[in-house]
Amino acid sequence: MELKKWIITIATMHNKRCGDLNFMLCSDDYMLSANVKFLGHDYFTDILTFDNSNDSEIGGDILISIDTVRSNALKFNTSFLDELHRVIIHGVLHLIGFTDKTKKQQLLMRKEEDKALNMRSFV
Repeated sequence: MELKKWIITIATMHNKRCGDLNFMLCSDDYMLSANVKFLGHDYFTDILTFDNSNDSEIGGDILISIDTVRSNALKFNTSFLDELHRVIIHGVLHLIGFTDKTKKQQLLMRKEEDKALNMRSFV
């Protein structure tokens, strides 16, 4: 329940309401298959976000590779839970409208992730 409140708070800060958000935790193999099938990208990733949002309400499906989250937590010397929360909020920020295609957009996305992570009261 606290995770849900956190996500709603972040969406509200950006003048959005939360609609249907579906999170699917999967393996690297499943993620690679989905990345190839839906985006034509033949590489591993930690998250895929499928956006069904409208102007005022965010919604969509977010696939998260638990294998990659686990390895990234080790790589970045953070806890599994912190890395999982970062990936979750990364997907939510995509639904809000943030992108990360350019270096400048990546820096803004990271800043927004950090701000959101610092607002967690349940960790």
